[in-house]
Amino acid sequence: MYLRIKTLLIVIFWFSKLSISQIFNCEVQVIAPTLQNNPANEEIFSSLKNAMIEYINFGYNWTNDKFEQHEQIDVSFLLTLNSKSGNDFSGKLQITSQRPVFNSDYKSLLMSYIDKNVTFKYIRNSPIQYFEGQHVDNLADILAYYIYMILGYDYDSFSLEGGTPYFNKADQILSICQSASEPGWKAPDGDGSNNRFWLIQNALQPQFTSLRKTFYNYHMSGLDQCYINRDTCIKEITSSINDLLEIHKSRPSSLNMQLFFNAKYEELIKIYLPTSPTERNKIYNLVSQLDPSRIKAYNKLK
Repeated sequence: MYLRIKTLLIVIFWFSKLSISQIFNCEVQVIAPTLQNNPANEEIFSSLKNAMIEYINFGYNWTNDKFEQHEQIDVSFLLTLNSKSGNDFSGKLQITSQRPVFNSDYKSLLMSYIDKNVTFKYIRNSPIQYFEGQHVDNLADILAYYIYMILGYDYDSFSLEGGTPYFNKADQILSICQSASEPGWKAPDGDGSNNRFWLIQNALQPQFTSLRKTFYNYHMSGLDQCYINRDTCIKEITSSINDLLEIHKSRPSSLNMQLFFNAKYEELIKIYLPTSPTERNKIYNLVSQLDPSRIKAYNKLK
């Protein structure tokens, strides 16, 4: 009888974990190209990778919404370790996320960002645990922060400012980590305006409202309508990009504008290459103002 109850509890436990895992289709890589290649290190890196996957998929109930398999958010975390001293690690974390385009097999990149100030402690074969409202484990807080940023951008792409609850969660983590000794959480840290502090501050500031409007219109009125009428889709995307000029006038080259074009510049080129010269010129004139650092790439549209 005891064995049957124990088996039932195990089945219930794993089904509950599977229900949480429906949020993300998650890929994790941990690499250390500059560190010594030995079996002990390889075991630690493998353990860390598995702990990250377990944490992202099962470590916390990140949202109460239920996700069907086809609604899962494709996310990728690439952790590159540059130094190791005992249980102390430092490196950089590349975060990407995608969302499906309606009635197609195409997935659109929503977020592509590299955090260069990742430091943390990790002991082999130990889980990563998130303590909401406390700064206990820096890696847990960094991952939780980016999970909420990913959710914020994903929800923003489906409803106007729909990601606000998740951006607020990321902001709460930032606030709690203001007293942390690790870099990346405070305004003057690391790369100046290119860190976790400014990423979420800009996302929530009223000055960036038009960016969130663009994020919604670009996807819902643009990409998601391409299967109905491609010409209308193109016009809506052009109009959504045009709305970014408002931010460009007051905050040119801001981090969040860079983040948007990190995700979208290749897609924009692919979308507009087959269009008429008139449409190509419109988008070229816009992106050459808004994203001048990639002018060589955009020259394909001329």
